[in-house]
Amino acid sequence: MCHSQQMGTDENLVTELLVQQSNADDALFSGYVPRIVERAGEKARLRFLEYLTADIRNAGTREAYARAIGRFLDWCDAVGCQLGSISPIVVSAYIERLSTHLQPPTVKMHLAAIRKMFDYLVVGQIIQMNPAASVRGPRHVVKKGKTPVLTAGEARDLLDAIDTSTISGLRDRALIGVMVYSFARVSAVVGMNVVDYFAQGRRMWFRFHEKGGKDHDVPAHRNAEDYLDAYIDSAGIQEQQRGPLFRTVGCRRQLTTNRMQRGDVLRMMKRRAKQAGIASQVCCHTMRATGITAYLENGGSVEHAQRIANHESVRTTKLYDRTSDTPSLDEIEKIQI
Repeated sequence: MCHSQQMGTDENLVTELLVQQSNADDALFSGYVPRIVERAGEKARLRFLEYLTADIRNAGTREAYARAIGRFLDWCDAVGCQLGSISPIVVSAYIERLSTHLQPPTVKMHLAAIRKMFDYLVVGQIIQMNPAASVRGPRHVVKKGKTPVLTAGEARDLLDAIDTSTISGLRDRALIGVMVYSFARVSAVVGMNVVDYFAQGRRMWFRFHEKGGKDHDVPAHRNAEDYLDAYIDSAGIQEQQRGPLFRTVGCRRQLTTNRMQRGDVLRMMKRRAKQAGIASQVCCHTMRATGITAYLENGGSVEHAQRIANHESVRTTKLYDRTSDTPSLDEIEKIQI
C-alpha cells in the first residue's frame, strides 16, 4: 500500500472514531476539519484529527477543546492567516478579543486548548514553533465559587415536588438524590451503569468513574438509596447490570436503552426547579455545591467533604462552601449611622 493510500485509510479510521464518540449534531465531531488545516495538506489534516482522538482521552475535555480550537482556527482563516504563519501576536490578539465577552476561566481554557494543539502539531513536524507558547492568559484568582447553590429547604422542595407516579419522575428524583447526597459530578452520574450501585457489607454503595480513568466509591445515603431502589424496581432494570443506570425517556413515556447525557440532565433540572417554584438559578453543579454546603452547615469537615467529592485539593472543596455567604443580622446591626 502506498503512503497516500495508508494516510487515506488512517484518516477514514480517525473520522469514524470521531463520529462514534460524537453527539450527532456536533459538526466538529463528524470529521469536520477547519479550512486553514485543510489547506496545509493531508499530513496536517490527519495530525489534527489524531490530536482530537489520540491525545485527548476525556470526552468532556475533547468536546470543549474541539469547539475552542475550531473557533480559533476559523477566526484565523477569516483574517487571512495560514496555519504556518500564525504568530504569537495573532494568538494574543485572539485571546484579547475573547476576553471582551468571555469570563477569564473560559478564556484560559481556550488558550490551553490552542497551546496544546500547536504542541501536537510541532511534535508532528507540521509547524516549526508553537505560537501560543509565549502568550499569557488573563489573570484569574478564585477565592469563592460562583456555582448557584440551593438552601437545604429549596433542595427538599425540589425533591418533594417531583411527581413520582411516572418513571421519569422516579428517575429524576433518583438522579438528583445521587448528586446531592454523594457530591458527584454530573458526568460521573450519567456514566453509571446498573452494576455501579452495589451492596458492600450492610450498605449500598455508588461507584463513579471519574476523570483520568479513576473509580471512586461512595456509600449511599439512606435517602438516595430509597430513591434509587424505587426507580430501579419500577424500571425493571435490576438484571441489566451492564446497561446504563439513568436512561432517556421515549415518546411513549417509557425508558429507552439510551444513556442520559449532561445536556439532558441540565434541561431536566431547570424544568424541575421551575415546577417547584424555585427562583434560584440552577445548573448541574448546583446539586454538588448544595450537598457540600448542607454537609458543612451540619458540622461536617472540609477534609471529609474533599474525600467524598473526590477533589484533588481541599481548596477546590472550599469553593463550594457557602456557609458564610449570608452575614448574620447581628453583624449587620453593628453598622451604626
